[in-house]
Amino acid sequence: MAISTTAGLRPTGEQLARSITRSKPRYGERVIESLLLVAACLSIVTTIGIILSLLDGTRAFFGEIGLLDFLTGTVWTPLFANGSYGVLPILSGTLLVTGIAMVVAIPLGLGAALYLSEYAKPRARKILKPVLEVLAGIPTVVYGFFALSFVTPTLLQGLLGLNVGIFNALAAGLVIGVLIIPIVASLSEDALSAVPQAMRDGALALGATRTSVARKVVLPAALSGVIASFVLALSRAIGETMVAVIAAGSIAQLTADPREPMQTMTAFIAQAASGDQPTGSLGYNTLFAVGALLFVITLLMNTASIRLVRRFREVYE
Repeated sequence: MAISTTAGLRPTGEQLARSITRSKPRYGERVIESLLLVAACLSIVTTIGIILSLLDGTRAFFGEIGLLDFLTGTVWTPLFANGSYGVLPILSGTLLVTGIAMVVAIPLGLGAALYLSEYAKPRARKILKPVLEVLAGIPTVVYGFFALSFVTPTLLQGLLGLNVGIFNALAAGLVIGVLIIPIVASLSEDALSAVPQAMRDGALALGATRTSVARKVVLPAALSGVIASFVLALSRAIGETMVAVIAAGSIAQLTADPREPMQTMTAFIAQAASGDQPTGSLGYNTLFAVGALLFVITLLMNTASIRLVRRFREVYE
């Protein structure tokens, strides 16, 4: 295809690209675009499938148990005859364990991210970041037994002298916090490293210290990415099952004392799913009701996080 010129001027790069695209159709790119579209739609299809799988059992459950009784009841014994179906005990246990985990993960993970981004030398960063991310590859059942065999007897009962049982929410929260540190550290470090170096150089040229630059310039500029890492870690902590099953126990009780054994929503789902509840029974449908509540909590949390990320997002050109 001939490329026309005006007044002897050479064609621009954009004109050349258009002429090549028109003359040679690239079927490989179309295939790749189609595969990427399928990958993008897969998450939507998966979400719809999860919702549909929860609907029947949830609707059957609330056909027998009122929604208000479910959300406000303080006794949770659904797997017993003439059981009670107040979800507050396992909901409070989930929130307490997750809160302890976030108290551990946010300062340690953000501190690690700031060190790797602002203070560590390239060689140290290449060593420390992969080592930190190894924590994310350890099976969660190993974390559970670590909490049961070391954190509770050695750290809490022995070193700190706390009056805790072998099963307690404190150990579960501490270990889940360690488990999600790599999520906070890795994503936050990526967000901090994406801040333009010119902003750091400008602040240093004005006489700011490295600590002030990290705290007052880099961190606010990367705040949207840091918040996103917190939300992802929070979702991971809420959905953690094995550590909660092994370390926190299976006693559903409404208490704010982390030294007591507790049951989380995911731990109940694991316990009930491995039992012998007849399909279609009220105890069986309880799984779907708890799963639907967990889904709604996660959805609301992610929706709120999107609004926060958009509010604090900074775009650099």
